[in-house]
Parts: sequence; structure tokens; C-alpha cells
Amino acid sequence: MALLFADEDFPFPAVLVLRSLGHDVMTTDEAGLADVGTPDPDILAEATRLGRGVLTMNRRDFIDLHAVDPIHAGIVVCTRDADVVALAGRIHLAILTQTTLGGQLIRINRPNRAP
Repeated sequence: MALLFADEDFPFPAVLVLRSLGHDVMTTDEAGLADVGTPDPDILAEATRLGRGVLTMNRRDFIDLHAVDPIHAGIVVCTRDADVVALAGRIHLAILTQTTLGGQLIRINRPNRAP
């Protein structure tokens, strides 16, 4: 399973679901980087140093970071979804299709809901 690094914007309940699915997920809080205004490039650098792909809801900034330098341990950008179990399931399935997260930008989108 994947080594992941959840930034402050990523919902902790989804972290718990991903852990239950066998992924090793570290949070910015566990890394001592929460609530101190750590810039996104530093989050990506720390995750890369640890060999962990970033999990984030901060799509625009991390897509831009990937465009500037695609050499990292992976970035998983997600749309917000109140159903964290479904969100974690989509992440899990997307990760399973990859041979490596390194250098990958994976986009996890909330499915369109019928009106």
C-alpha cells in the first residue's frame, strides 16, 4: 500500500479510512507542521523527503507545484466531498492502478450527483 502525507486541508476522517484500507498515512499534525503556516512547497518537500505522496484538497496550488517541478513522491489532489468514506475509496482505487506515485499527479473528483 501507499505511503501518504495528508496536509492540513485533508479531512482526518478520510485519513482514518485510508489507514483502515492499509495505507500508511502521516498527517501534518503528526509531522509537527500543522497550525504553523507551513507553505505548500515546504509540505511537498517534506513529503518527498519522507517518500510520501501528498493528499490535499488544495488543488490549484499543488497542481501548480507539480507543473513547476514534477520530481516528487506523488500528489493526490481531491475535490471536497462530505462522504469521506467514498472519497477515501476513490483515492484507494486510484492509487491501486499506479505502479508508483513518484512524479504522479492524481486527480480525485467527486462524482456528479443527479438532481
